[in-house]
Amino acid sequence: MIVKLHLIFTLYSLCASVFKGSQGQFPITQNVTVVEGGTANMTCRVDYNDNTSLQWSNPAQQTLFFGDKKALRDHRIELVRASSQELIIRISDVLLSDEGQYTCSLFTMPVKTTKAFLTVLGVPGRPDITGFTKPAMEGDVLTLTCTAPGSKPAANIRWFRNDKEVQGTKEVNATGKSFAVRSSLQFQVDRREDGVAYTCSVEHVSLPNPYMTTEVLEVHYAPHLEITHSLIIPQEGQYFKLECVSIGNPIPEPVLWSKDGGELPDIERMIVEGRELTITTLNKTDNGTYRCEASNHLGTSSAEYVLFVYAKDFPWPTTDPNAFAQHGPDHALIGGVVAVVVFITLCLIIVLGRYLARHKGTYLTHEAKGAEDAPDADTAIINAEGNHVHAEEKKEYFI
Repeated sequence: MIVKLHLIFTLYSLCASVFKGSQGQFPITQNVTVVEGGTANMTCRVDYNDNTSLQWSNPAQQTLFFGDKKALRDHRIELVRASSQELIIRISDVLLSDEGQYTCSLFTMPVKTTKAFLTVLGVPGRPDITGFTKPAMEGDVLTLTCTAPGSKPAANIRWFRNDKEVQGTKEVNATGKSFAVRSSLQFQVDRREDGVAYTCSVEHVSLPNPYMTTEVLEVHYAPHLEITHSLIIPQEGQYFKLECVSIGNPIPEPVLWSKDGGELPDIERMIVEGRELTITTLNKTDNGTYRCEASNHLGTSSAEYVLFVYAKDFPWPTTDPNAFAQHGPDHALIGGVVAVVVFITLCLIIVLGRYLARHKGTYLTHEAKGAEDAPDADTAIINAEGNHVHAEEKKEYFI
């Protein structure tokens, strides 16, 4: 009897489970994210089923598969698995238009449905930089624009000047379901921009690594010249070299040397090699103003150096006059002496000022002597008058 009751209870539980599975449950799905052009697997399953059918429908409510039966003619959509508890389909070469809400239906009474959202990421196109002029001229204002089309959601564009990030102006335009992103960078060109690399970096959730493109700026600018010399104090008989250092793009050349406004007077001792002028043996006749000049298509520049040749036996305080000139006076020592002198002067001024302030007003006229010891004002006046009387007595008259 007990065995029969247990058997009846077990059968009742199984029937209840089947009834619950077919009548009370909903299909189980999950959202899917895929990159445009990729493949999406849409899965629908149930825990219990009594041979009722599962169905997938697209966002337009068109049936894709009913069980294992294909309902929509689309070669990109195919069946992966179909059973009483599971229906899996695959969408290949996913398009942006495939994005939306898909429905899985369990055909019970009533029909149970569950939604799954398919998100399609639009991969941005390779970025392109426009606005470069090669070469750019110093003083020009350039506007560089980087464009990344076809992204979804909108891509992010970053600018880099060499390795340092700089801020651009971003603009986003919708084109259907995707976005075209532009970023502009405006600046005035100077010679420091020559050779600088500007990089546009496009970042997007669909990309494992950013897309990057780089352009190197070439700037042309007018020349600037300077003359360097090998000796600080040139002396007779020494080897002496001048170099014309030029800055410019294109490189200013050729370099022309002259002396005192004319040609070099002694081409045997004065040797020109490119930008260098070498005087093999100095003498007093080499004194004068040396000038180098060079140009490019943007302009001409020049520099001058005044050469004075000292006698070989000039009485320098050291055996190496150039070393003396390089070291020069001890500026720290001179500064310290000046500071001490200024300090002592200030101290004397302060002491003298205090002395004068303390003795101010103590001087009394001769006529008022004795008045300061008077016990009262009347006595002081009498004493002062008495002094005047004595003064009259001491006057001498000459006839």
